[in-house]
Amino acid sequence: MGCKKKVVLSGNQAIARGFYEGGGRVAASYPGSPTVEILESMKEYEEIYSEFSTNEKVALEVAMGASLYGSRAMASMKHVGMNIAADPLMTFTQTPINGGFVLVSGSDPGMASSQNEQDNRIFGKFANMGILAPGSSQEAKDFMKFALDISEEFEAPILIDISSRTCHSRGIVELDDRVEKEPSGFEIDQEKYCMLPPNTYKAQYFMKERLEKLRQYAYDMPINILEEVDGSDTLIITSGLMYYNLKELNLPVSIYKLGMVYPISTRKVRELGERYEKIIVLEETMPFIENELKRKGIECEGKRYFSFTKELHIEDIEEGLFNAGVVRERRLARVEPMDTVSRPPMFCAGCPHRPIFDILKKSKVKVIGDIGCYSMAVLPAFEAAHTNISMGASVGMIKGMNKAMRQNNDDEPIAAVIGDGTFFHSGLPGFVNLLHQADEEDNMTLIVLDNRTTAMTGGQPNASSGRYNVDDDMDASIKEILNAMGIENVIEVDQFDYNKTREIINGELKKKGLSVIIATRPCALRYKIKEPYFYVDPEICIGCRSCVRTNCPPIRMKKYEGIDKLKSSIDPDVCVGCSVCAQVCPVNAIKRSK
Repeated sequence: MGCKKKVVLSGNQAIARGFYEGGGRVAASYPGSPTVEILESMKEYEEIYSEFSTNEKVALEVAMGASLYGSRAMASMKHVGMNIAADPLMTFTQTPINGGFVLVSGSDPGMASSQNEQDNRIFGKFANMGILAPGSSQEAKDFMKFALDISEEFEAPILIDISSRTCHSRGIVELDDRVEKEPSGFEIDQEKYCMLPPNTYKAQYFMKERLEKLRQYAYDMPINILEEVDGSDTLIITSGLMYYNLKELNLPVSIYKLGMVYPISTRKVRELGERYEKIIVLEETMPFIENELKRKGIECEGKRYFSFTKELHIEDIEEGLFNAGVVRERRLARVEPMDTVSRPPMFCAGCPHRPIFDILKKSKVKVIGDIGCYSMAVLPAFEAAHTNISMGASVGMIKGMNKAMRQNNDDEPIAAVIGDGTFFHSGLPGFVNLLHQADEEDNMTLIVLDNRTTAMTGGQPNASSGRYNVDDDMDASIKEILNAMGIENVIEVDQFDYNKTREIINGELKKKGLSVIIATRPCALRYKIKEPYFYVDPEICIGCRSCVRTNCPPIRMKKYEGIDKLKSSIDPDVCVGCSVCAQVCPVNAIKRSK
């Protein structure tokens, strides 16, 4: 018998592979780090229909519909995406599952790419879901297949909670063949699928019974692994990546590794606890497992020794176990960070957002920001956006701030920015709401940054991408949508016509009423836009740094031979020819090459 094929996959790729091998048929997502690659990896499997939906709520609903038909389905999103999907999720989990249904949530301990660190294990419990926690690429693949199986066996939705480190790390994965699972079809049963009283009353008991069956199954569930060490007086309960970090220390302690972190077989843990003097729970972020055990009267410790925030690296685990008296001698030295030059993320060369924020910064207006590439406007050197909360929040926030200002006789103009992807994701309701109790004395200017892609997460298409790229099948016009809503003052600008755009933005800021400006230049990186580069004539340049202040990566000050004063220069290999620097130069020292 031949050996199975082995390949190196990231955790995200392994999730996709597991869905394929497990007979998955429909997968939907909204792009957000760390789970973007899951859906992108689905494209290589012809048997699976996959899509990046308009937002996480829609992605969940697409998967829900497929599951109700009896097809194995999956929705994936970053952890904060579950906030968007929560409305349908909290009701869908009351219904029986037909086709296996798995929701993948990419958590982000340490907030490498997120605005918060919420622990979606708590969300999964809140939604009455079984929760699996893989810690390696092989487990990511295997747990996906296992989740599909137990989802159907227990008629239960399953949450896979996978950390950003596991999503992006690579490991050897053994491949299996796909097992086809034919859909059963959708049979009308209003008592099961119409969640109205009194059906929902019965559904509560169904959820409770379903979770209890899962808890009983967890007693000897194959993905819950016990590793006992003779003579150990300590049992460490852990899951996911923390298990592998712990194993790096090679400690003479017993370990109970939970593949399913909810519901936990407290009978199993109680039996194990009788053989040990102490139980220590090792987990990142919230004390979820620890609280589950304590709630059942099982004595244990966890967050007393480990941080409630950030990633727990091997040296953090050793330090915590040292403080707990488990480690007798520390072997790992904690390396203190060195002082280095700060290198914050920045807009790409030719990014169409740069001239907008250059204009806004110079206008000295307060700017309500939003989530996307343009979130970087919060950072140096622009510092031209002054709030950053959640997707679509800028539209509602500018209205609330404007109304509060009006009550305080403050007529200062304010602006808000939102990207095209965020506009379609969650901005539309906010724009409709701007018309509610509108007042001609309001002074709100909203700028829609329509770069025709979801750029922050890798350039996935959105509803306006087809207006620039014939390969994308949606070409919704933001201007036409806003006009259809009843918003009349909508102006489209080409922000690379810098002077005209500045005149329009500053003019609208001074006007009373509601103004919407749509900046129409597409993403230079996504569409690989490159025009003839610009160069600086040092004999004309006066060294005023007006071009440098646009914060474009190719531009810097340098010493020219024979010229004492530093003059501007442009790296021709990086410049994409957007022309903004030439337009802000007061002496026309910047010229386009041939």
